[in-house]
Amino acid sequence: MITIDTVRHVAKLARLRLTEQEELLYTEQMGKILDYFDELAAVDTTGVEPMSHALPLTNVMREDEVEVTLTHDALLKNAPSTEDEFFRVPKIGE
Repeated sequence: MITIDTVRHVAKLARLRLTEQEELLYTEQMGKILDYFDELAAVDTTGVEPMSHALPLTNVMREDEVEVTLTHDALLKNAPSTEDEFFRVPKIGE
């Protein structure tokens, strides 16, 4: 059972300043939350596999596959400006 002292203690740990009305409200709300956990604990889950999501999820990302890429020379051939084996870009700062 949640008491107002418990709510005050949690608020202190969280560094929250609560009004008396908030303390009463949160005492009631936290009590309802814990009551619901008791209700859930009473449910027979024998044979139910643990899961991370309520709905089945599939990976929407494609598999990583090795692909042939352009060669260094082919990449430099398309560059507007090169210097030796590098891309040449305009100077940005001083």
